[in-house]
Amino acid sequence: MKIINFMGKRRLAAAFSVLLILTALGSLAVKQLNWGLDFTGGTLVEVHYADSADLNAIRSTLADGGYAGAIVVSFGTDRDVLIRLPDGYSDAQGTEMLETLQGASGVNVELRRIEFVGPQVGDELREQGGLAMLLALGLVMLYIAFRFQFKFAVGAVVALIHDVIITLGFFSIIGLEFDLTVLAALLAVIGYSLNDTIVVSDRIRENFRKLRKAEPLEVVNISLSETLGRTLVTSLTTLLVLLSLAVFGGEMINGFAIALLVGVMIGTYSSIYVASNVLLSMGVSKEDLMIPIKEGAEQDDLMP
Repeated sequence: MKIINFMGKRRLAAAFSVLLILTALGSLAVKQLNWGLDFTGGTLVEVHYADSADLNAIRSTLADGGYAGAIVVSFGTDRDVLIRLPDGYSDAQGTEMLETLQGASGVNVELRRIEFVGPQVGDELREQGGLAMLLALGLVMLYIAFRFQFKFAVGAVVALIHDVIITLGFFSIIGLEFDLTVLAALLAVIGYSLNDTIVVSDRIRENFRKLRKAEPLEVVNISLSETLGRTLVTSLTTLLVLLSLAVFGGEMINGFAIALLVGVMIGTYSSIYVASNVLLSMGVSKEDLMIPIKEGAEQDDLMP
C-alpha cells in the first residue's frame, strides 16, 4: 500500500480551512441567513388543482393580488401546490388568497390546509435548533474523550464546528432558504462527519500501538492512507444518492439535499485534514494512549 503524505500539506490545509471559515463567518455577520417560514413566522397554505398547476402563473397572480414575497412550490404532485406567505399574514388572509387564485384561474382550487406560525414560535425554533447543535457537539466531545482521549475529542469537535460553520456560510452566501429541513440536515452532517472521524481516530490509536518506533506524523499518514479507500467509497456513494435527491426530489427537500451535499464534501475533507491536523498540533503521542502502569506489569503491556 502506498503511503500518502497527507500531513505534509497540513499547513496549507489549515490556511484553506481558516479562509473558508472567515468567509463563512463574514457572510453570516453581514448577509446573515435567509430564514424560512419555520423561523420567521407566517402562513402556510396547501391547495390542490384539478389539472397541472402553472407555478409561474400562480406567482404572478399572487403578486398582482398584493401577496408579495409569496413562495410557491410543488408539493408531491404537479397538481398540489404549497404556498408560503411571509410574516404578517393570518388564516383569514390565507382564505382571501385562495379566493384570489380561484378568480384568476377560473378553475376550482381546493384548500387542503392552512397553518400559521407566529414569530414567537419561529424565535423559539431558532433558539432550540441552536441549542440542539451545541448539545450534539458537547455529547460528541464527551463520548470521544471517554472512548479515545481528550486530544482526539478536541480534534473531532473542531472538525464538526468547521463543517457546520462552512455549511451555514454556504447557505448565507448563496441565499438559499434556511428552514427546519436544513437544520435537520446539519445535525445529520454532524453524525456523518463524526463517523468518519471516529474511523480515522480508531486507526490512529491502533497504529500507535503497532508502530511504536514511528513518529506521530508518520503514524497519522499511515492511518489516513489505510482508511482512504473506505472514506472515498462511503462519501461517493452518499453523494450519488444526495445528488439524485437534489435533482429529482423536488423543491420541498432541495434545501435538505443541498445542505447534506455540502456537508458530506466538507466532512470528508475535515476527517482527513482538520481532525488529524489538530491532533498533531496538540502534540499527540503514544504516551497519550498508554494505560496506567500497574505493579508487576510488563513494559510491553503498557499500550491499550
